[in-house]
Amino acid sequence: MATSGTQRPGGRTERTRQAVLHATLDLLAERGFGELTVDAVAERSGVHKTTVYRRWSSPDGLVAAALQMGAEDDWTAPDTGSLEDDLYEVAAEVVRYFTEPALKELPTASVLAAFQSPQAAEALHDFYADRHVRMAPIAERAVARGEIPSGTDGDELVRATCGPIFYRLFLSRERVTVAEARVTARAVAVAAREGAFVRPQD
Repeated sequence: MATSGTQRPGGRTERTRQAVLHATLDLLAERGFGELTVDAVAERSGVHKTTVYRRWSSPDGLVAAALQMGAEDDWTAPDTGSLEDDLYEVAAEVVRYFTEPALKELPTASVLAAFQSPQAAEALHDFYADRHVRMAPIAERAVARGEIPSGTDGDELVRATCGPIFYRLFLSRERVTVAEARVTARAVAVAAREGAFVRPQD
């Protein structure tokens, strides 16, 4: 379900939407969800606050709409010719996105916002659901190459690959590098070859 203010009109209205939502992301990264206000977004974007309030109504609505912009990008799953290497590229991207100084503030703040706002949580869920759809070809190609059995659940491959990275990032608070991404990708690829992620038959 689309959040109010997330429709994609053209012209001046679209420029306003882009300005407001990019300002929201900037402030979310700088201040976190707890200190995000509609007034601050209006000031940063240069859009009158009555317009912002009318279209998005609250910080929750702004963050949800801003996170939904992730579905508008042109990201595609890696295609290296190897299941392990495809999974490594996915895991390494997560590591870089959440650890590199120039990148990490926004994705970290987005995850934390999802624990404070049901609308942000729904938007983040939808973002990753979209990523799962886009990563489906990883499993499909691996099956076609004969690397893994038919019926392997592509969503479970993704969860098993990214889960250990998020555990280190947000639970155990351990240092994470692309070396861990390689270990995880190799382990998941081995398990997949043995049929660990084949969907159970009804």
